[in-house]
Amino acid sequence: MATMAQAIRMALHYGETHLGVTDVFGEDVGPPLGGVFTASQGLKTAWNSPLDERGIIGTAIGLALAGQRPVAEIQFGDYIFNTIDLLKLAGNTCWASMGQYNLPMVVTTIVGAGIHGSIYHSHSFESMAAHIPGWKIVLPSRPIDAYGLMISAIKDNNPTMYMYPKALIRVKGKDLIPGEPADERELKKMIDAPPGPTLYDIIDVRSRWEPQWPEGLTDYQVPIGKARIHREGADISVITYARHVFLAEKAAEILKEENGIDVEIVDMRTLYPWDRETVFNSIRKTGRCLVLNEDTPVCNFGEHILRTIVDECFYELTAKPRLLAGVDVPGVGLHPAYEEASVPQINDIVRELRGICGEEP
Repeated sequence: MATMAQAIRMALHYGETHLGVTDVFGEDVGPPLGGVFTASQGLKTAWNSPLDERGIIGTAIGLALAGQRPVAEIQFGDYIFNTIDLLKLAGNTCWASMGQYNLPMVVTTIVGAGIHGSIYHSHSFESMAAHIPGWKIVLPSRPIDAYGLMISAIKDNNPTMYMYPKALIRVKGKDLIPGEPADERELKKMIDAPPGPTLYDIIDVRSRWEPQWPEGLTDYQVPIGKARIHREGADISVITYARHVFLAEKAAEILKEENGIDVEIVDMRTLYPWDRETVFNSIRKTGRCLVLNEDTPVCNFGEHILRTIVDECFYELTAKPRLLAGVDVPGVGLHPAYEEASVPQINDIVRELRGICGEEP
């Protein structure tokens, strides 16, 4: 089964060969590295930009206005904050021109904690991105969704912010992407660039390497704006996305074994537009809910979800809904203990779920 990095890479290859992607670019995106997390290895349209995030976003806007379909990478979500005014401009373009100008551009960036990246490599960006109208925002948790959401983002005629969790970038999926070989070793041999002990060795080895892309890849899509039920349950709903889908799953297993609590997990996959129907139907079934993510708590996108749940499902709730998010500090610490204290861990999720389920109607 493919990892998320391989899934994104295959989707970008399909995009450049079938969907009109003209440029995949950003810091270290082209050869020899093919992206810090290897998501662009072997792509014919991949090239290295200067270390200039504003230049990357500005170039993507210009290419999209000229009728191209660029995919621009900001190497870490922590580096995107100085581009907010340009992101605002990109989001405004279709609306401000009364539909005369579209911007078919995808901006990818990796977000979140989980790899001990410290203060400059651990931030979340989704809540701030949600404050920029005109952008669709996706955050996959599984390789197959990473592939399908990338295809949908490339096909969209207006800007899509494609974020993916760095803690899951090497995690193998459980579902085959259409066209992917069943043997993961075969896939690795086909599309993973050869390593080398030093940068000079990598440059030399990879200058003679070409990927052998799977021939059966398709335009398999995950619709933007459609959530999925990751785990069926009857007692409480967890509304989450990205890395915390799997932390919630582990917490659910503990609660089932120790307390007999049956947890349902909704993987949002898309933050904007978000799938209200799936979320509301889950809460109406269970009567309880926890909104879960690792962004800082003030102006957290989960607060918007929580407010909408109260507006729409108030009389179906049997306990007070809660938000469990990261702590209100400027960054994530380097030491494992600091990082674990900064964002929700399995024990935190178990504690919150027990607390909600322990409330009397």
